[in-house]
Order: sequence, then structure tokens, then C-alpha cells
Amino acid sequence: MSTTRDTLRRCFITACMLTRTTELAARGLGAGYFLPALFNLRYASMGGLDARRFAAQMQAVRSFKDEAWCQHWDALAEAHLQTAGANLPSLAALLAAQPPGGEGADHPVHPATAQAWATVRDDLGDALAPLGPRVADWLTLTDAELDAALAMRPGTHGDSIHALQAVRGMIKAITYLQVSAFPGHTPGRMAAYRRSRALFHELSLVMGPLLGLQIERHRVDTGGDPVDGYLVTPASGGPHPLAIITNGLEGTVQELAIPLLRYHDSGMAVFIMEMPGTYACTQPLTPASESTYHAVISQLARHPCVDPQRIGLVGISFGAHWAVRMAAVSPQLRCAVACGAPTHHSFKLGNAIGIPDIIVQALRRTTGARTLAGLGHRLMALSLRQHYARIGIPLLVINGDRDTLLSTQDSVEVAAAVPRAVLKLYPNDDHCAMGHYREWLDLSQAWLLTQLKPQASARPQPQRQRA
Repeated sequence: MSTTRDTLRRCFITACMLTRTTELAARGLGAGYFLPALFNLRYASMGGLDARRFAAQMQAVRSFKDEAWCQHWDALAEAHLQTAGANLPSLAALLAAQPPGGEGADHPVHPATAQAWATVRDDLGDALAPLGPRVADWLTLTDAELDAALAMRPGTHGDSIHALQAVRGMIKAITYLQVSAFPGHTPGRMAAYRRSRALFHELSLVMGPLLGLQIERHRVDTGGDPVDGYLVTPASGGPHPLAIITNGLEGTVQELAIPLLRYHDSGMAVFIMEMPGTYACTQPLTPASESTYHAVISQLARHPCVDPQRIGLVGISFGAHWAVRMAAVSPQLRCAVACGAPTHHSFKLGNAIGIPDIIVQALRRTTGARTLAGLGHRLMALSLRQHYARIGIPLLVINGDRDTLLSTQDSVEVAAAVPRAVLKLYPNDDHCAMGHYREWLDLSQAWLLTQLKPQASARPQPQRQRA
């Protein structure tokens, strides 16, 4: 898209937001027209989806209202669950008796349903065992990539392949339910969120033993909304270095956890949490939400599997805002990673051009703002410019050099101001460098392991890197 056409499109999106006519315009243009360019790539990467097919599915949605939006994506999730069931008879029987849309992972489950899921987990675990931990590398490949990978293992048993396809069907269903839940807050979207999380929980109980990991729900009491995250630790040894990972405005635990299973043999523990003000959290996001992250860091530092001297914080998108903030104020952090962080320029009014109404409304609900003017004031109160000079720990800053959702200038500015910062901008890439998702995940994992070595030692100050 040319620069002129893109500018006109962004202005039109803002005009629709201001006049509250986005829903009307979406009937003719499709919902995809109003969403960030990186939206398709983000979810395709999560579920191993064909990006072009997913874009077409997005274009087919003509409304952001719960009924139309959620029915569309929930139906696609159901289709992938049926595919999963076709590869695993016990799962097919469970889906026939208890179709998706039942109770979420955080609610009581009927004993018969719990027993049925236990049978599914046993069947999956037994069938996947011959494949071993390499399964983690195949979970989010596209179908074409998986075919190429399996072609290099011609002796793979048929039962294992069926089980792998069942797991991949579950992951695709989780992904489509994640899209259905975007960006939270409404009844239909929250129902999809709970279904997605419930499916992920069952999947985690299969993948943990297979990968030599302990994956468990872990609640942190914060004095306000509790944080219900997932703690992933190596099944043996310890205490381990810990990476606390927090997502953004409409990101979830399962979106982060699934691709991170590839790093099961890193020896590092991981705690994955959602950002205050989103999904199950009822308290609005404010600068005072800093206390939530203090509580998470302090409590996990006391966990017997965690080395309290080796804790890092990783933030993605709006979650990266908190990675930068906590790098400045938490004495318990040894390092931090900020991918696509909004820190100052992203909160200015001029950078709001092109932000669609659905995201603006999500920001209003997340921050508790009643008006657009109030939202502007609340966002500017989150500016971190005054915090930069206080960051003394190593900070890895990642983004695309052409962020169309937030401001790349924030990433550049914070990296220039922090003495021990490393800046990695991926060329011709968008917000959070989603076009290089696997690459920057590899980079951040290697960097974290270097920074969280067992014993701190004097290290030369890293040089800033620019792609």
C-alpha cells in the first residue's frame, strides 16, 4: 500500500472512530480493514495458520458486535476441534458429549468431564511419547512446514502422527477462540477467552510431562485483582533463573505459552501473566498497577524453584511498557526485555491516527476512562520518559522499524537513554517485529540466558545494535 493510500485509510479509520460509524463501515469493507496490518501475522504465527486463508476469514467478518464476531470465530474453532477429534477417538467422544463452550478452566468441572479429559490426556501422552520433546518444534508450524519436517522422519508411527494432528487441531482451536476473544470485555468475547484458556490448560497437562516440564496454574495475591498466571519450571534441578513474561492490551497467557514450549530445554523457569486491566482483571490500568508487578516479582522470588538473584522481566507490546517501568523501579530484577514498548511518544494524540474504534474502546475500558479526552490524559500519565535515567540493569529493546500501531521512536529513545541497553530493530517490520517472531524469540531467549548466568560477573557494556 502506498504512503498516500495508507495515510488516507488511517484518517478514514479515525473519522469512523470519532463519528462512531465503524460498525456501519465494516458491513461493506469488512472488519479486517479496521484492524492493524500485523493482526493476521500475529495469529497465524500463534496457531500455525495459513496467513492468506486467515486474512480471507478475517475479511469475511462484517461486524465487531459479539453475536457476529464471536459466532464466526467460534465456528472455525469448532471445525478444528472436530478435526482434532477425527485424529483421536477419545477426544471425539468427549466433544460429542461435552461440546466446546462449557465451563472454563477456572470453574468447577463435572467429575465425568474431568475423567473424560484425563482419558484424552493419557491417550495423547502415550501416542506422542515416541516423538519425544521434538514435538515442541512442530506445534506452530504451518501444514506445509510440518509435512516437510515429517518427510525427514519416514518411519514415524501413524498413531503418533494422529496424536500430533489432534494437538495441532487443539492449538488452532485455541487460536481461533483467542481471536474470538479479542479484545475482551464483552460477554461473548469473555466466553471465548474462558474456552480458550480451558483448552490450553488440558493441553499443558499433556505437554508438561512430554517436555520434562512442570506446568501449573499459579495465583499471586496482589491486594487487588489476583494474577492467575502459569508457572513453567524444569521438572528437576533448581533453583532456576526466572523470566516473568507479560503480554499487552488483548494478549493472553496461552498466546505466549504455546510458542515458548520450544525452549523447554533452556533450564529457565517462566511465569506468564496477563496485563492488569485486561480480561479477567477488573481493576483499571493506572501507574499504580506497578504494585501488581512488584507483588508478582516478590512472591515468585520466594518460590523454591526460583533463584531470587536471577529474575528477568519480558514485556510484549503494552506489556513492554511495564518491562521498562519495572526495570527502573524494581531492585529484584537483573535484566529486562521490552518488545514494542509504548513509553512516551505512543501516548501522544498525534500517534492515535489510524487506531480503530475497537482498540480505542478497549483502551477506555482497560484504563477506566469515560471519554476520549479522559483516555488521552490517562495514557499520558503513563509516560516513562522520566524513568529512563533510573534503569541500571541490562535492557534488550526490540521492535520493527516501521511500527504502524505504536511509535518506533519510543524504542529508539529508551535504548539511547539507558546505558546498558541493546536495541534490535528489524527492517521493514511492524509492531513487535511480528514478521521476525521466531527470530526475536530466539534472540531474547539467548540474551536472557546470558544475563541470568548463575553468578553475576563484570561484563563489558553491550554495544547498541541496529538491524
